[in-house]
Amino acid sequence: MGIDEQHIAEPGLVVLEVAAADEGTVRAVMEGLQRQWATSGITPVWRTPGEPGARARVYADVRRSGTTP
Repeated sequence: MGIDEQHIAEPGLVVLEVAAADEGTVRAVMEGLQRQWATSGITPVWRTPGEPGARARVYADVRRSGTTP
């Protein structure tokens, strides 16, 4: 999955790739980001064969607040 300029065409829009040793950690980070900013939510987690760890990509709008706990 590539990052298209269209996805980040405005100031305050970011694309974050989260990498961690396990899926649980990746999901916990996405949940934390979701509380901080408006995000694309909990996205699919993937593993690359032959490489350690798990990854996910999150789109966030840092101009807007996320959900409250």
